[in-house]
Amino acid sequence: MTQTSFDAPVKPSRDWIKVLAQYSKPKVSRSILEIAATFLGFTTFWFAAWYSLSISYWLTILLCIPGSVFLVRIFLIQHDCGHGSFFASSKLNDWVGRIMGVFTMTPYQVWRRAHAIHHATSGNLDRRGSGDIETLTVDEYNELSTKQQRWYRFYRHPFTLFIIGPAFVFLIRHRYPLNGLLKEPKYWLSAIGTNLGIIALAGVMIYFLGLESFLLIQLPMTVMAASIGVWMFYVQHQFEDTYWAEGDEWNHADAALYGSSYYALPPLFAWLTGNIGIHHVHHLYGRIPFYRLPQVLRDNPELGEIHKITFWQSLSCVKLQLWDNNKRKLVSFTTAAQA
Repeated sequence: MTQTSFDAPVKPSRDWIKVLAQYSKPKVSRSILEIAATFLGFTTFWFAAWYSLSISYWLTILLCIPGSVFLVRIFLIQHDCGHGSFFASSKLNDWVGRIMGVFTMTPYQVWRRAHAIHHATSGNLDRRGSGDIETLTVDEYNELSTKQQRWYRFYRHPFTLFIIGPAFVFLIRHRYPLNGLLKEPKYWLSAIGTNLGIIALAGVMIYFLGLESFLLIQLPMTVMAASIGVWMFYVQHQFEDTYWAEGDEWNHADAALYGSSYYALPPLFAWLTGNIGIHHVHHLYGRIPFYRLPQVLRDNPELGEIHKITFWQSLSCVKLQLWDNNKRKLVSFTTAAQA
């Protein structure tokens, strides 16, 4: 992979925070334009898919693909609202985030809390398990029983990670608060409110278009969007030279900058995915609106060389399943067994 190693002579992680703070101010007109363009694309492909039902369902599925990408973009607007970065007003961020959550089937308050924990603990071996993909160390895996190892292998299988898992999370798991938030009323209110919003929106669509037509479009589009979103999240943290540490060795700024990749996508795909591929910058300073992230790289080109991964290079990340504390790398089951 074309990456800058963790020991590369670049500016210390903490020193970048003041630099990145200069890019945190959102532009209301640009934020509104991004929302309008995103929903224009989503509704265009959604209704094109509906129209194509009378022609060929294969054409419908084909049109669901770009529709699902715009659905991912809706999620990324919700994501930025959760960071308080899309608008200067916290109330406006929250209400826009809640509305986006109906379309993405993701309760805004619940997700925002879980995501905040992810940002606060990313790369910390002592605090795994919230808002991340389960990752065991080689030693932990070797200590498991045969049955437990099989279960972990099933969990880390690409079909589970990118097909079964995303569908389960967005269609079922998001219908109620996460385990750690079950006792707090505001998170139940968020989940129930989102569910009611989904029912209302789906009810209107079903009334005018019919149940079968609605499901034939919305289900595949949602599942595709979930898979794309999880893939993006996976590649942004599960790469060979990522950052994991424990105890006093863990450092938040280093974990943010070096435990997140720069997923270098072509300009069109970068725009469609809300520039979330510039993930190392986002993790180090989450208050930057996604439409300002490319400017950060233009002004600070050295950031564009830290853990840079292209699409083709990212495909090899699928084979990485365990963290090797000795090598300080993610490795495959095969490499771990040989060691």
